[in-house]
Amino acid sequence: MLNTIWPIFILISFLYAIFAGNLEQLNSSIFASTNDAIKLSIELLGTMCLWNGIMQVAKKTSLIHKLTNFLNPIIKILFPEMRKNKQIQQEISMNMVANILGLGNAATPLGLKAMKSMQKENPQKDTLSNSMLVFIVLNTASIQIIPTTVIAIRNSMGSSNPTSIVFPTWIATISATTIRHYSYIVVIESKT
Repeated sequence: MLNTIWPIFILISFLYAIFAGNLEQLNSSIFASTNDAIKLSIELLGTMCLWNGIMQVAKKTSLIHKLTNFLNPIIKILFPEMRKNKQIQQEISMNMVANILGLGNAATPLGLKAMKSMQKENPQKDTLSNSMLVFIVLNTASIQIIPTTVIAIRNSMGSSNPTSIVFPTWIATISATTIRHYSYIVVIESKT
């Protein structure tokens, strides 16, 4: 559907620019916006490389074991089906840490790996397990203490106070997590 909508929008904008006599402005804005996109991508790449590197170092040291032990009580409550599988608990905790640090790009591959491992343990391959549903809810809510990516974007755009987003992010993520977890419980109870 989007493969149809976006080309239509682009075609309409080009036709409008031609008929309105704004073709030169359209051309200059295309080059300016692509330049801005490349600058932003390069600035974000540094942040992502740093945090992905830190996550890889943490994975190879005892730090991830300590984080897993710290998050273990929470993981056992949220994922009772995965109590005996230490590897899945470690993958879930790595994903949670990446989300807490606001590293959505680092959290995505870690989350996919955890979902793949949970799918291997899932007895019904065509249906999501309760643990998989809880994991999706947590990832969608994306609990963040330090919204690193957003701070980096605000900084690259010249914000006078890029960290002012931290407190509103806490409110938004706590609200989203609470509401999504409550709606998940309602769905589970309605199935039984």
